[in-house]
Amino acid sequence: MEILKKLFGLGKINNRKASRSRNTKETRIALNLTVDGEGKSKINTGVGFLDHMLELFSFWGHFDLEVKAEGDLKVDMHHTNEDIGIVLGQAFKEALGDKAGIRRIGYASVPMEEVTASVAVDICGRASFKLDLLGKAAAYPLAQAEEKYKMEYAEHFFDSLAQQLGANINIKIENPNPDLHASLEPVFKALGIALDQATQIDPRRKGIPSTKGVID
Repeated sequence: MEILKKLFGLGKINNRKASRSRNTKETRIALNLTVDGEGKSKINTGVGFLDHMLELFSFWGHFDLEVKAEGDLKVDMHHTNEDIGIVLGQAFKEALGDKAGIRRIGYASVPMEEVTASVAVDICGRASFKLDLLGKAAAYPLAQAEEKYKMEYAEHFFDSLAQQLGANINIKIENPNPDLHASLEPVFKALGIALDQATQIDPRRKGIPSTKGVID
């Protein structure tokens, strides 16, 4: 086992965990993350739709994720949604440390009926987020009826995650469905798969995956 740990960095892998919290006048968030987990999740954000999306993200990324959030939902879900993205990005950044040995780049494309979501991730230290909606339905407002979760909320979440993790996250949704659930479910699945790829240890990689020798 000790030989395997030296060859494949298993000792470091087992410790890739982080606990983060954020307390403001608008939200109180506690989050626990295990990067190399089993896809288990325990999530209660107060926004049922977001809970479901994060469960999908955790399952398909093989991340163990616990999130407990209390926010000013009587106003709207904006602050809760955005702040969870902030804390999740911070947790991944902390858990990955100096990022030595990671693959750094990941990509996944996931279909759901007529919708196809493609997500590309590069944990490069430079934050950037881009979302493209491709198809006729892109011209229509996309929303989830029951809780009035909007595409713009998802954009804020992904942007906050990218900013705090220090990653490029590019998302394309082909033939988006006016029902936001059908459009975002494949996105969160693809994001989990792509981020899992990007965070995996490549046994061929010695040191930090950058010609600069550092990822901020």
